[in-house]
Amino acid sequence: MNKTIGLLKLVHIHPLLWIILALAIATARFVDVCLLLLIIFIHEMGHAAAASFFSWRIKKITLLPFGGVAEMDEHGNRPLKEEAIVVLAGPMQHIWMMAAAYGLFAIQLFPEDLFQLFIDYNLMILVFNLFPIWPLDGGKLVFLALSLKQSFPEAHRQALVISFVSLLIFSGLVLLNAPTHLNVWVVIAFLLFSLHYEWKQRRFIFMRFLLERYYGKKSKPSALKPILANEQDLLIDVLEKFQRGCKHPIIIQAGDREKHTLDENELLHAYFTEKRLTDKISDLLFLY
Repeated sequence: MNKTIGLLKLVHIHPLLWIILALAIATARFVDVCLLLLIIFIHEMGHAAAASFFSWRIKKITLLPFGGVAEMDEHGNRPLKEEAIVVLAGPMQHIWMMAAAYGLFAIQLFPEDLFQLFIDYNLMILVFNLFPIWPLDGGKLVFLALSLKQSFPEAHRQALVISFVSLLIFSGLVLLNAPTHLNVWVVIAFLLFSLHYEWKQRRFIFMRFLLERYYGKKSKPSALKPILANEQDLLIDVLEKFQRGCKHPIIIQAGDREKHTLDENELLHAYFTEKRLTDKISDLLFLY
């Protein structure tokens, strides 16, 4: 109960949403808009409840004029299985909501017009959220899938490229089939802005991932994955091979033979604490 109250205190309503509600009252669409907001609210609370279960740091839950977002103060170092559950917890809410609506409709406790609207809104949000576009849930799932095999910065970059291509395809379909739907174009503009911002911030996001890995809460890695490095490699080049959910012993090679092994924390310590930003791996061998 206390956790539920705590989550509700984190809910924020975007100022523009009040304008949308005022327009809905003026155009006799207040019930429709409230129904849509209820679905979005439950969707975002699904994310937040799953995150709270895993003791994630939740910044806030914001209801926007065209959707919602649950912001977490986590930086890519939680177990991939946890992240997948948190991402999927949003879409899963639509399953029980539609099932409950069918049950209420069957016993005539849900008016037919509102029932059909409720089902349509649920299906629309569920399908749209699973599009492979960042920051939709589908885009986050693509990032998680790529993270199984790719390093953090490479998986992040590829996820954003896939998102840009998917958004371009979606925009083309909208242009061909519903070019006058202003609401859809507003959502597309928001997604484009979000993608552009994420792309510009990708280096900062990677540094935040490394900082959290070094200074933050340590989670048990699911795998031990050695990284092979040449002693002439730059420290930052080796750090860019770090992968989510893995612990990395760094095997230093000289020619074809193994020369030394470093722990990943030794690299992180050298980079962030000792500020050895331009050093080669060979420079660290004299330290450790």
